[in-house]
Amino acid sequence: MKYLIIGLGNIGDEYAHTRHNIGFDIIDELALKYKVSFAPDRYAEVAEISLRGRQIFLIKPTTYMNLSGKAVRYWMQKLKLEPENILVLVDDLAIQPGKIRLRGSGSDAGHNGLKSINELLMTQNYPRLRFGIGSNYPKGRQIDFVLGKWNLEEAKEIQPLIHKSVLAIESFVIKGLAATMSEFNK
Repeated sequence: MKYLIIGLGNIGDEYAHTRHNIGFDIIDELALKYKVSFAPDRYAEVAEISLRGRQIFLIKPTTYMNLSGKAVRYWMQKLKLEPENILVLVDDLAIQPGKIRLRGSGSDAGHNGLKSINELLMTQNYPRLRFGIGSNYPKGRQIDFVLGKWNLEEAKEIQPLIHKSVLAIESFVIKGLAATMSEFNK
């Protein structure tokens, strides 16, 4: 069994550890846990881990957020994977900080990374882990908020939630989406 875990984010130091790059932060934590490093490859930085006989490819697209679908489609085709064997890690304004939600499908909800993936895969039916970043920003300041760093109060909550997200990814690979949703969508 092969899986592709995609952490969404933007490349470049100016985007590191911003709300929008939480997908990169989660996938980095997973790679750290399994003591693997990312190497540059086509459209992404790639690492590979093994978990209970399952081959798991981790990617951080290097296409920038708005073109994430290009990397996802390429790696799905290269690995010959169906949408149910991928998991996209994404920030979500509609979920409060300190919460994660797993879904088997859904709209892009205005998220440009998901929009690109939906367009290039020609489906919305693929699992995603939505990491709550909240919407505590003044009107017209969404871009600054999303591309901003976590405040001190939020930062305290983020690391335990990143750890929980890593556990959810492992559960997804071992137990499947339905069981993982039951366990982690509380």
